[in-house]
Amino acid sequence: MLTEADQAAGLRQQAREFLAGHDPAAMPRLEFLRARFDAGLAWVHYPAGLGGQGLPRSFQAAVDAEFAAAGAPDNNPARIGIGLGMAAPTILAYGSEEQKQRWLRPLWTGEEVWCQLFSEPGAGSDLAGLATRAVGDADGAGWRVSGQKVWTSIAHAARWGLLLARTDPDVPKHAGLTYFGLNMKQPGVDVRPLRQLTGEAEFNEVFLTDATVPDTDRIGGIGEGWRVAQATLMNERVAIGGGALPREGGMVGLAAAAWREHPQARTPGLHDRLIRLWADAEVARLAGARLRQQLAAGTPGPEGSAAKIVFARLNQELSAFEVELAGAAGLTYDDWTLRRPETLSFFGRGPGYRYLRSRGNSIEGGTSEILRNIIAERVLGLPAEPRVDTRVPWKDLPR
Repeated sequence: MLTEADQAAGLRQQAREFLAGHDPAAMPRLEFLRARFDAGLAWVHYPAGLGGQGLPRSFQAAVDAEFAAAGAPDNNPARIGIGLGMAAPTILAYGSEEQKQRWLRPLWTGEEVWCQLFSEPGAGSDLAGLATRAVGDADGAGWRVSGQKVWTSIAHAARWGLLLARTDPDVPKHAGLTYFGLNMKQPGVDVRPLRQLTGEAEFNEVFLTDATVPDTDRIGGIGEGWRVAQATLMNERVAIGGGALPREGGMVGLAAAAWREHPQARTPGLHDRLIRLWADAEVARLAGARLRQQLAAGTPGPEGSAAKIVFARLNQELSAFEVELAGAAGLTYDDWTLRRPETLSFFGRGPGYRYLRSRGNSIEGGTSEILRNIIAERVLGLPAEPRVDTRVPWKDLPR
């Protein structure tokens, strides 16, 4: 029986053989990415035929290193993060075989961008209380969707949306939801920018007016939307807070670089803060590596909630450290232009941008308050908060 070291070596050899027959410098980018997916070298922990080989996800780093060393193009993960981190694992766990074959390949290659249509103006932290309605056609072949979604990242660039909608108002709120893949490029879908504290508008509000969804794009059973949505949310928290980073990767690397580059700004107090933050970031990085090793190709557990809380706190404290280290220059801002970026990156902008943008880290992907409740109830086993609306039909709830 092959050891893990033997399997990893075999994967590296597969990658080298693939690269020998597919010169990334000579092939069109999209053609190269499609071929990589078909060879099972996209995400190795996915099943054969769906971009992988059914191997542990920890082997992915070995494959990625071979492609990076050869100068091969990546799939622009900063642009398709929602698809990679949320849509793909949800489709894998709950989608039909036809949906997996239809959606996963263009998702991984970046041909089709995905967004998430969950939150609403009246249903943020109480997601199960959402009001967007999906009404089935008389023949059962499709649905018509009307309502409003909000805080929808990258919706202006998305081809598909992960839609959670109410299909039965006569049952309790959690039971009346169904999950769909929504075509964002159809009539009846109106995407409008939401300008943020940073001046940019990566977020959007989305208005749905009789948008159509064929029943073949329903993910999971009718009324099972809450269960499917939980898979998306838990994967989202892992994607946000449990990403693979090298030592001093991410925001702590920027703070450490600023410290090294500006010795005149150093004080004993700032030094103490940086050391503590550096240690916290290293603990979070190692915990994230352990979390990823524990994940199978299915649904992660609530541990991702803790990773996401730590990620938000660290980003906010590190960006505040950067601003303070910059002194008076930290009060300036580089660009207030209203843009609608298709990627999110803390790199390439000034400390002021990182400080402002990190304020949203404790809101997006589940507020830190909600995530603490999840940890208390599902990890620590503490008593749940009293809830009086779980058995009342949604239509009878006060709004």
